[in-house]
Amino acid sequence: MADEAKAKGNAAFSSGKFDEAIKFFSEAIDLAPTNHVLYSNRSASYASLHQYSKALEDAKKTVELKPDWSKGYSRLGAAYVGLGSFDEAINSYEKGLEFDPNNEALKSALSDVRSRSRAPPSSSSSPFGNIFQGPELWAKLTADPTTRGYLQQPDFVKMIQDLQRNPNNFNLYLKDQRMMNALGVLLNITMRSGTGNDEEMPMGMDRDMPEVEVEQPKKEMPREPVKKQPEPEPEPEPMEIPDEEKEAKERKAQAQKEKELGNAAYKKKDFEKAIDHYSKAIELDDADISFITNRAAVYLEMGKYEECIKDCDKAVERGRELRADFKMVAKALTRKGTAFVKMAKTSKDYEPAIEAFQKALTEHRNPDTLKKLNDAEKAKKDLEQQEYFDPQLADEEREKGNEFFKQQKYPEAVRHYTEALRRNPKDPRVYSNRAACYTKLGAMPEGLKDAEKCLELDPTFTKGYTRKGAIQFFMKEFDKALETYQEGLKHDPRNQELLDGVRRCVEQINRTNRGDISAEDLKERQAKAMHDPEVQNILSDPVMRQVLQDFQENPKAAQDHLKSPEVMQKIQKLVAAGIVQLK
Repeated sequence: MADEAKAKGNAAFSSGKFDEAIKFFSEAIDLAPTNHVLYSNRSASYASLHQYSKALEDAKKTVELKPDWSKGYSRLGAAYVGLGSFDEAINSYEKGLEFDPNNEALKSALSDVRSRSRAPPSSSSSPFGNIFQGPELWAKLTADPTTRGYLQQPDFVKMIQDLQRNPNNFNLYLKDQRMMNALGVLLNITMRSGTGNDEEMPMGMDRDMPEVEVEQPKKEMPREPVKKQPEPEPEPEPMEIPDEEKEAKERKAQAQKEKELGNAAYKKKDFEKAIDHYSKAIELDDADISFITNRAAVYLEMGKYEECIKDCDKAVERGRELRADFKMVAKALTRKGTAFVKMAKTSKDYEPAIEAFQKALTEHRNPDTLKKLNDAEKAKKDLEQQEYFDPQLADEEREKGNEFFKQQKYPEAVRHYTEALRRNPKDPRVYSNRAACYTKLGAMPEGLKDAEKCLELDPTFTKGYTRKGAIQFFMKEFDKALETYQEGLKHDPRNQELLDGVRRCVEQINRTNRGDISAEDLKERQAKAMHDPEVQNILSDPVMRQVLQDFQENPKAAQDHLKSPEVMQKIQKLVAAGIVQLK
């Protein structure tokens, strides 16, 4: 991730490993080529290595990506100073101050570069005047563990800035040991303070100036090496990355405050105010998609569904760029689907809502989202039926189905009956007719389902009982078929089809009782009966198990059991199912 590479670059920069910092910032730029902070940090790294041309290139890119960011102009000015282009540097610092008039770093840099641009090239009478010029001054002082602490002392910083403006003032600070140590760091030599006024001083030096011992290669007379203290890791260049991190933290904190204010306004139903606060939060911190989803929720409450959908799309896109929590992305997609549902007027309007809910579930399987998906699919189906409902066209399709049925073209008949049910799903006649087709085609389960639906719509429809009974008879469920025919006779006692059905069922049951069926048929009937929940309950009843045992071992007791209507009914059920045979 770009953030991870950036963090490694910051750490390398802080340790003074500028080459490594450049490597990591370059990796981050490859992952996030529009992030202006990455170009700014790499520009600072190049400047620390005195590669001012590359630093200038990155600084220009920073300003191009973020024209209103004052830090970008600070980078631009530093690069121009390193290249000796003082006029361009002045223009850069002044441009930065237009966006941030109170930026002390820009003010100080502008003042220094103006002083340098006005000063004659060789006007300094101090032999050390030039070493206090150039942007690498602060990097060297920061990298040394001794002088690093001096940069936290305002009076020392003022001395350095005064020498940058007027190198001739160097002699004013010779008695300050901090200045001597700083001089040693800038000259890459070890400074040793004098212990008295009688020591011999090098020619050309003021008597108050300490002795300077230049580090040189080993001579004939070796001297005891100076033990060096372990140097702590150097800190970053002053006012570079820490400023950016501080600014980012401040913006994030302010964004969270705006979010809290937005939440409070939302609870009070002050939606316009809530939108203002959430919008400010988004401007301050675009790396938190919760600000966008919250604003989408407000638009949803206000009935501004188009705006809600736009915000949800924005949240999803930004969330995937940032690799945000998948739950947040799922929430945005769910909110988008809800907005589409609110807008839906036709069955097709539910399609984008269903798609949004399905995508949300792939991100995070949330029960609430799943319920919304099921509700949307049901609403779509109901609307489709309402939009398709036309009793007149349904009757026309039914008649076409009847014609094909007479011609024994049962698949074609099924197709027209199905279309008739789509046009009018409340017509029991169509279910009855289609059940007859399924029976002819040998599709008994489908036919039974249609017959049951027919009777559900109209319990007095005699034809439905004959269809159902016939299917059960063909399935060799004679006991169930008998019950169906008997139930139909309650509504039409003289119906010949029903009476014939009862007669056929009784004959089959009696044949079973007499043992007039093959062992294979008996086994098949018993296997089907064992899947019947009613038969299973009878056989698992302890009382009925005792009754069946008495039939085998104690016939007298069995006769007493038959006096009970309830027991007698259960015995008849087992006999009809082929489980029990009476001889």
